[in-house]
Amino acid sequence: MEAYLFVHFKEKTTPDGEQVYFAISRDGFNWEQVNDGQPVLWSEQGDKGVRDHTIVRTKHGKFYILATDLGLANHFHNKYKGSWETITREGSKCLSVWESDDLVNWSKQRMIRLGDEDYGCLWAPDVIYDRLEQDYVLHWSSSHVSDDYGHKGIYYSRTKDFENFTTPQLMYRKEDSGVIDSAIYEDNGKFYRFVKSEANPHGVIMQKGESLTGEYITIDAFNREMERLGSSAYEAPTAYKLSNGKWCLMLDFFGVAGEGQGYVPFIADEMDGGVFIRSDESFSFPYRFKHGTVLSITVEEYNRIKNGF
Repeated sequence: MEAYLFVHFKEKTTPDGEQVYFAISRDGFNWEQVNDGQPVLWSEQGDKGVRDHTIVRTKHGKFYILATDLGLANHFHNKYKGSWETITREGSKCLSVWESDDLVNWSKQRMIRLGDEDYGCLWAPDVIYDRLEQDYVLHWSSSHVSDDYGHKGIYYSRTKDFENFTTPQLMYRKEDSGVIDSAIYEDNGKFYRFVKSEANPHGVIMQKGESLTGEYITIDAFNREMERLGSSAYEAPTAYKLSNGKWCLMLDFFGVAGEGQGYVPFIADEMDGGVFIRSDESFSFPYRFKHGTVLSITVEEYNRIKNGF
């Protein structure tokens, strides 16, 4: 893989912001917009707005985009009564899905209902392939009736075909705060999980585990580096390996109002140490991307996307 695709949304107060946007890069540092910075896919179902995108390349040759079914521009002040608490409890129990064979031609949007009435809104899906089980672990955050819709936890379901899913199970719940925005990576036989902790500490934390859905321990070096930033207003982690072998972690900064929000980059020499250093000067972006995921792609795929929209 010699190029990268960033699937994301935009921080806007109009419905066109909460759609599917693409950006591409040859080196993972310098990014360019696709489709003249306009959406490549529009949500026409559910809330008719999507956020918190993820994309996965599957072993059977298909690509899937999954996203939170949530349209703040359309519904925040009416359907959701201007309240994030209302969204947390009463938001969509579905995720939006598109599929493609070539990253350019995409299927119609469909909705997958993973939560029953015991769940609050399903937020921020992400996917990792489980080599041992030879299936895909789809994980997301939700509140749940089991703790009276209190602290959000990370839940997961397994699938082989993105049509049929196992009954959701709890992956991780933090006793003293909610956790959201999970992202998991396998490197050198270990698993590394980033989540946003809503308190104690407030901000993104990093954990390490021996198995994908088992127990994880906190990597304190990462937390110390986050404390040095002087702000906890980071969320939506997504990471990818650069051609030089280093890891890039993108964190979505929301500490300002409006379109000044968006991703900023952090670089680590290797994943296991957990020392990610903010590295804005090495990167360029056409605009500030919001909550999404980076996928490694080939040069052929890069050119196909660049010419296909």
